[in-house]
Amino acid sequence: QLQLVESGGGLVQPGGSLRLSCAPSGFRLDYFAIGWFRQAPGKEREGVSCIGSSSNYTNYADSVKGRFTISRDIAKNAVYLQMNSLRPEDTAVYYCAAMSSCGTTATALKSNIYSWGKGTLVTVSS
Repeated sequence: QLQLVESGGGLVQPGGSLRLSCAPSGFRLDYFAIGWFRQAPGKEREGVSCIGSSSNYTNYADSVKGRFTISRDIAKNAVYLQMNSLRPEDTAVYYCAAMSSCGTTATALKSNIYSWGKGTLVTVSS
């Protein structure tokens, strides 16, 4: 079974923080690059961040760079997205995906994606 589950979303005020988790069912995440994507209401899905299978490569969309941090915990077989200084425009459903490689956030959706999670909703509002 190839399945990913996101968790950690919720309602947070502007300037607040959340940590999203991506956990697998049936495979090891460290065999894959793991990307985080988001889809805001009325907008197309976009790449947010990615971490390579070796965990020594990361990238971020310009809109989140300096605020979000992606990390991998091999022992827990999980990938995290720490989101700080959240803004209302960060409101979206966030998805993680197992990928062949990170590429860039701008082109990640055109890369081979082996599995998607169902998403977790992040709402940033006062």
